[in-house]
Amino acid sequence: MVDKIIDPNVAAKAYINSGRVNQAGIDSDGDGKFSFADMVREKARESIGVMRESEKVSAQAVTGEADITDVVQAVNSAELTLQTVVAVRDRMVSAYQEIMRMPI
Repeated sequence: MVDKIIDPNVAAKAYINSGRVNQAGIDSDGDGKFSFADMVREKARESIGVMRESEKVSAQAVTGEADITDVVQAVNSAELTLQTVVAVRDRMVSAYQEIMRMPI
């Protein structure tokens, strides 16, 4: 099984699809354009989904229903997702602080 985090083909497809309409069809203004806030909201939902899936696989491992390889992959995916979320949060806080330091 190819890990979708490492596979360059998946990364290329994700980059190509990033400009297209997502499956959820988020369009808050109704004008066919997607806002930055919509994109952030969707990515936050995806991150939460990855974390929940990791918890589910870990719970299955405790009951003996999941293979250890699946558990390791799920935990690694969750760890990468958490690191990404923390990095984005740090950048947002830094940008906010920089804006607050600007003279009026």
